[in-house]
Amino acid sequence: MMQPAIRILVVDDEPAIRRALRPPLMELGFQVAEASRGEEALQALRNAPHDVVLLDINMPGIGGIETLKRIRGFAPRLPVLMLTVRDDEEDKVEALELGADDYVTKPFSTRELIARIRSAVRRVRAPARPEDAPIEIGEIRLEPAKRLVTRRGTPVKLTRKEFDILYCLMSRAGRVVTYAKLLTAVWGAESREEVEYLRTFVRQLRKKIEDDPSNPLYLLTDVYVGYRFADAQMFQDASAAGGEAQEDEQVPEDEHEPEDAL
Repeated sequence: MMQPAIRILVVDDEPAIRRALRPPLMELGFQVAEASRGEEALQALRNAPHDVVLLDINMPGIGGIETLKRIRGFAPRLPVLMLTVRDDEEDKVEALELGADDYVTKPFSTRELIARIRSAVRRVRAPARPEDAPIEIGEIRLEPAKRLVTRRGTPVKLTRKEFDILYCLMSRAGRVVTYAKLLTAVWGAESREEVEYLRTFVRQLRKKIEDDPSNPLYLLTDVYVGYRFADAQMFQDASAAGGEAQEDEQVPEDEHEPEDAL
C-alpha cells in the first residue's frame, strides 16, 4: 500500500523562498501549503491537518520562536523544522530546547532539506519503541537492558558515562541533541554548561565506534549547537558520500580517557 503524500506547511515571509521550494517539493509528491507569517501558520494548522511544518525563525509579527511555542501547545508531536541563517546559533539552540525537531540553515540544498523533512516524518510515523529494545544503526548495536554495545558484532568497552551519552543519542537518532540537554540527561542540570567536558567524552566515543574518528559517519557534530547520531537513512546517505568533516572536533593523539566524575 502506498504511503499518503506528506502534507507540508511552508512558513516564510520571503515569497522567493516559498516560490523556490514549491516546485521541487511538489515534484517529489509533497502536498504544499504556504503561510507568510506565524499568525497565518497557526490558523492553517487549526483548519487542516499537516504532517510537517517548515518554519522560518526570523519573521515579522509573532516570529518563528513564538509560533513554535504556540504550535507545541496544541500539536506536541507535529514535526517542525526551523529555517535559520548561518550565524543564529542561539536561536537554533532555543528552538531545539522548545521542541523543534530539526533545523536547516540558509542557504540550503533542496536535497538536504528533503532528507531532513522525510527523517522527521519517518520518526513520528514509526511505531513506539520500548525503552529497553535494542537499537541498531549501521554496524553499531546498542542493547540497553544489557548495557552492551557491539561494533561489527564485537563488544565495545565503554565507560558508564560513554554508554549513557551513546544511548541518549542513538535513542534520538537523526535528531540534534543540544549540549545542554545531553549534559542534563547524563550528568544532571547542574552540569548544563560543561561543554568542553562533554567534548572530551565524545572524542573518546568516536575513537571506539568510528573507522575515522576525525571524519565520523555516526556521531555527528552540529557546530555550536549539539550532537546527533545518524539515523539509518542518514547513515546510508553519509556512507555513500564518504562522510562530512566535523568542524569543531579534532582527535589529539595524546588525549587521555576521561573519568566518569563531573
